[in-house]
Amino acid sequence: MTISSNENKFSDGLPQGKSAPSEGGAPHEVTSVGAPLQAGAAEPALPGRRRSAPSGGSALHEVKSVGVRIALFDLDHTLIPMDSDYEWGEFTIGLGWCEASEFKRRNLEFFEQYQAGTLDIHDYVRFATQAIREQGATKSIAAHARFMSEVVHKGIKDQARELVASHRRAGDEVVIVTATNAFVTRPIAEAFGVSELIAVELARDAAGNLTGEIAGTPSFREGKVKRVEQWLAARDLDWADVETTFYTDSMNDLALLEKATHPVATNPDARLRALSLERGWRILDLF
Repeated sequence: MTISSNENKFSDGLPQGKSAPSEGGAPHEVTSVGAPLQAGAAEPALPGRRRSAPSGGSALHEVKSVGVRIALFDLDHTLIPMDSDYEWGEFTIGLGWCEASEFKRRNLEFFEQYQAGTLDIHDYVRFATQAIREQGATKSIAAHARFMSEVVHKGIKDQARELVASHRRAGDEVVIVTATNAFVTRPIAEAFGVSELIAVELARDAAGNLTGEIAGTPSFREGKVKRVEQWLAARDLDWADVETTFYTDSMNDLALLEKATHPVATNPDARLRALSLERGWRILDLF
């Protein structure tokens, strides 16, 4: 979940001499010294490949010699070139479910809090789910199907589908881990053929209606680590049993990047790009 569609996502921080790939072009990987590589070139952390020790101070756990490989993906601006929460809000404005100027004003306030590190995600989720709570399940589900057809499917890139597929072919378990709520993101995960989704879960009342509250730990910042740990524990696993690759664009996911065996800064924002170059983490400009 990122609150604005313009959270320093792409333009800043490109290594000197490197240009972003054109739309539909081959994704590029960047080494720790900034040299661009075509995706698929020889590189120590390709899907399914084990390294004896991770670089850059990541993966503070020790991976057992035999373990499960898991590919973890952030969603917004990592697998899809948009902020699904923001685009869904814009879509509901178009449906007349929200008053445009007031929605944009409040969204900007939340974005400024997000940038300052003071965002209360519980307040944000109450705001972001107000429209679907007012419209009810039937209308909201039908509208989301239109949103998928008119917005999301048109934005999904072949190279993102292929990245997910490459991990599946390598025998990895694929999991999407997002700070956007499950109502918005479940159909997007399904569009990638991914059944395992860790997202912000929305609480319901006794009648099954959304309350605007969050159920359990929100998968936001350090909460992503806790939610992945819960997902592992439900399968009788812990970090020592698994080899993880984590793809994300945002510094907000630093805690999970540091926990992963193979952190991959994907379409990174300027701060994450700089940190990844410093730590020797892979950089993948997927689109």
